[in-house]
Amino acid sequence: MTAYAIAHLRDVQLNAEIVDYIKRIDETLIPFGGRFLIHGVTPEVMEGPWEGDLVVIAFPDIAAARGWYASPGYQAILALRTENSRSAAIILDGVPDGYKATDFLAKLA
Repeated sequence: MTAYAIAHLRDVQLNAEIVDYIKRIDETLIPFGGRFLIHGVTPEVMEGPWEGDLVVIAFPDIAAARGWYASPGYQAILALRTENSRSAAIILDGVPDGYKATDFLAKLA
């Protein structure tokens, strides 16, 4: 099942360190089958407050997403982002093909 790494970035300081991070992140994704779905997009807010940009990276599964985040390649550049932005990052599983909102109710029973 596809898994996702999602980052909510706020107050990004677009400096040499962030540019270095951007130049190096693509190579860290390759061994784990990661690919950008959304990168640095400011969403059109439909409800509630929102500030900042959103990044979504898809991976073949949760193990690949976790492996990428923990990898020496990504850990080597992580501070370039965290020290130059306010951000939150999460990893989570997606839903299987054909999933319906009511499938969630089965988990509650």
